[in-house]
Amino acid sequence: MNNQTESGIDRKNAKLGFVGLGLMGSRLSRRLHKSGWNIQVWNRSPEPVRLLQEEGINSADSIENLVAGSNVILSSLSNDSAVRSVYLDKGGIFPSAEAGAIVLEMSTISPDLSRLLHNRASALGIGFLDLAVSGSTPAVDAGAVTLLAGGDQKTFDRCIPIFESIAKQWFLIGEGSSGIRMKLVVNLLLGVNMQAIAEAVSLGTHLQIDRNVLINVLSKTTVIAPALVGKLEKVRNGDYSPQFPLRLMSKDMDLVLDAARASGAELPATSVVQSDFLSALASNGNLDMSAIASFILNRVDETVLA
Repeated sequence: MNNQTESGIDRKNAKLGFVGLGLMGSRLSRRLHKSGWNIQVWNRSPEPVRLLQEEGINSADSIENLVAGSNVILSSLSNDSAVRSVYLDKGGIFPSAEAGAIVLEMSTISPDLSRLLHNRASALGIGFLDLAVSGSTPAVDAGAVTLLAGGDQKTFDRCIPIFESIAKQWFLIGEGSSGIRMKLVVNLLLGVNMQAIAEAVSLGTHLQIDRNVLINVLSKTTVIAPALVGKLEKVRNGDYSPQFPLRLMSKDMDLVLDAARASGAELPATSVVQSDFLSALASNGNLDMSAIASFILNRVDETVLA
């Protein structure tokens, strides 16, 4: 079904379908609903669907039925495997979608898979953007994320009314898959900087600087990116409840390193950071990425911590 105008998607008539209700997808769906969009959702496991139903958000019992009742489909999924299944399997998004639909794929996946999806969408007459999200759960709740898109200008411009409901700013980076490529660049900085903060806190602890003083001062220096000030607070409080789980950060760093190998880039610091992330997964993988600080601090000699 296709009720959008050429100038922009009409909030009054558009029907949105959202696939994937993890930490990000559930919050994005909630924001769209609260912004007045007609949205229905689908998720593989039922509990996230039930929670959104309690807030008045409709659900579909299959991807196929969600697609049939939507003219804009959005997805936020955990990895390449999930995206391949949701888009390409029988009863998935592409086998079910009609020409003229618009798809906004918001997962962090490999550039190769993103290009495959763009090519498949083009062959089906579907408007498609890879629409990577920069910002973790607090930014989603505040509508303050940054969107990094790859695709054509016309589709991008038509989707601006949706962007306005969920984001602070949005950029068309270039052709298909360029949004996800830009996201990998951003997440390289995020991961390496988080490791640097963890090591800085470890050094300060070794130097017997009071933990509160250390974190207070670090948070007020210009060397700490705004997005990481909140991570310092999580380290201070030992509160590693997940906003961006370490396991997903590690997955993204694998994507970064794969992209580097494919393009010929050399990333020695990133390789070392990912080695630590992988070592920390067994004990900290489901915690927030800032839990890498706990992993590194646990190396500190007990006499130093006393």
